[in-house]
Amino acid sequence: MSSPSTSGTLTLVAAPIGNLSDMTPRAVEALSSATCIACEDTRVTGKLLNKLDIQYEAQLISYREENESFMAGELANRMEAGEDIVLIADAGTPAISDPGFRLVRECRKRGLTVTTAPGVSAVITALSLSGLPSDGFLYVGFLPPKSAARKRFFEAHQDFGYTIVIYESCHRIGKFLNDLVATIGPNRCISVCRELTKLHETVQTGPAAEVRDRVAKASQKGEFVVLIAKDGFEL
Repeated sequence: MSSPSTSGTLTLVAAPIGNLSDMTPRAVEALSSATCIACEDTRVTGKLLNKLDIQYEAQLISYREENESFMAGELANRMEAGEDIVLIADAGTPAISDPGFRLVRECRKRGLTVTTAPGVSAVITALSLSGLPSDGFLYVGFLPPKSAARKRFFEAHQDFGYTIVIYESCHRIGKFLNDLVATIGPNRCISVCRELTKLHETVQTGPAAEVRDRVAKASQKGEFVVLIAKDGFEL
């Protein structure tokens, strides 16, 4: 196990999910002083750094789902050699429906220091804006793309006692909501959030069938977060 005094630090940096003003001073400082910046897409992160006028000397390297298993060990080795590493997602927080879990796990196994420059999370942002109960919640990321698998999830969780938070893409949101209504009924209270923190942010909350119809009539561009209230909840 490496000594924390001689090893580098891993800093998880949350990237804005839309509004660039949500970048924190701590995140800027971490990016500016890192030895290496690991990111999903070097082009996306490079553009973000340039737009925010962040002066960085660090090497940008790709750390994505396809190479995460290998790169976790490589980056941990570099930390043991004394390098300070930043891990940043394209948007949101690393390891939350984005690569990062394996690197953090590797650091914990080796006794390496991990810290964070936290920021906006689409999960928490949607939960706070939805009007649905927030005393407890289940976050499940993206559901499987097949309709049958989605319906099985809805059936298995239709009596869950807290709010459920799910990510969905613009390409599947229509089918997703159709499956939801067909499985848990038209009157279940849900909220559909789109383009959070961006210019065209929308939050639709109400009975599932009504929200589905409103979403179908509006723009379906962008990223979606869907929240399902516990059975019996009404606005």
